[in-house]
Amino acid sequence: MVEHVVLVDKNNTVLGTAPKATVHTSDTPLHRAFSVFLFNDKNELLLQQRALSKKTWPGIWSNSCCGHPQLHEKTADAASRRLQQELGIEISADDLWCALPDFWYRAVLDGVVEHEICPVFIARYNGVPKLNPDEVEATRWIAWDDFLSTSPGTFSEWCEKEAKLLSESPEFITWLDAHRA
Repeated sequence: MVEHVVLVDKNNTVLGTAPKATVHTSDTPLHRAFSVFLFNDKNELLLQQRALSKKTWPGIWSNSCCGHPQLHEKTADAASRRLQQELGIEISADDLWCALPDFWYRAVLDGVVEHEICPVFIARYNGVPKLNPDEVEATRWIAWDDFLSTSPGTFSEWCEKEAKLLSESPEFITWLDAHRA
């Protein structure tokens, strides 16, 4: 099955779709995506190292999971689907909280551009991921405060931007404190 991305304008109005394999170039059009940050009960963040075979940001450490909703797929449903595909983690769409619904970014690495409207979801998870080697090279847990104090450029650009916005969000800080074991 060919995976597509949903092309949108700056108002998130659908313009069409394009095969995912062809869209990430030096002139990537704006499209829909999502990010997920998973925290355990110790408020450690699950990081993933992207598979070395990936076209975009291969081998780069990033947030727990990223992906693209398909046309007519709810973004939270897509995030739930992708957590299962990449990490073998079952979290229902209802258990994902959209902490940053309006996040968007543009980033460039080695001539490849990411240009996405990318809501950011948060959830709790305390298990052991089952990695899909086509998607994920490795995972590790890191204390949230340690993650925030890491030198810029250590993680994917979108992950660092999302984390900064999360750390400035009173709602997220309340969520993090309320869900600590």
